[in-house]
Amino acid sequence: MSVSVKTEREIELMRKAGHLLEQVHNELAEMIRPGISTLDIDQAGEKLIRKMGCIPNFLNYNGYPASICVSVNEEVVHGIPNRHRILQEGDIVSLDAGLIYKGYHSDAARTHAVGQISPEAQKLIEVTRQSFFEGIKFAKAGHHLYEISAAIGNYAESFGYGVVTDLVGHGIGTHLHEDPQIPNFPQKRRGIRLVPGMTLAIEPMINMGRPDVAWLDDDWTVVTQDDSWSAHYENTVLITEGEPELLTLTDWKQ
Repeated sequence: MSVSVKTEREIELMRKAGHLLEQVHNELAEMIRPGISTLDIDQAGEKLIRKMGCIPNFLNYNGYPASICVSVNEEVVHGIPNRHRILQEGDIVSLDAGLIYKGYHSDAARTHAVGQISPEAQKLIEVTRQSFFEGIKFAKAGHHLYEISAAIGNYAESFGYGVVTDLVGHGIGTHLHEDPQIPNFPQKRRGIRLVPGMTLAIEPMINMGRPDVAWLDDDWTVVTQDDSWSAHYENTVLITEGEPELLTLTDWKQ
């Protein structure tokens, strides 16, 4: 396994890629309401990314046909936008997006409420987000990769949720997916030692029910096997000597 350590110049390009993607997510969040289609979100996202002079890195990635992954309710990830899939009051929708800026990738995901949602759905979104922040307490030079994994998984499971094991986070840089893989659940080994300059896409995918997932016939959309709802939260993270820098979330506090 070869984990790339970025130079100062590369970090600056990735920082810009991350900040631009954060703007895309912020603008898409403003769109979320009952009555819009998942295709509306995708088209708006692609337009924003291209207006910034960037390339949507998901479009045609291994054949994926859209720029924004839009996953509703029991869809975990990789939902394909469709003009006939209309968001309804009470749904939750996960948006996973990425872009390329001057050859460098960013990747981030958010789960949003559609109108008024149930307390149970709201809690799932909040716990999934917080599991990410529990994980990045260990995203510091000198710690080991799987300390992040264990913190995410242990936190989410403490609420009785199922942590998806078939999908993991990843390194990121000049490619969307680089080494290392980053599970969201405890591992038997400690994993690699983290060093400054590593860039990681850390992305808990948490189910309200069991962790088991299945792929639909489109070969992309991942759903929960028990039809329970699922949430997704992701940021592109830079390892530093001290606190991690979230390249896709500029205003945050531990």
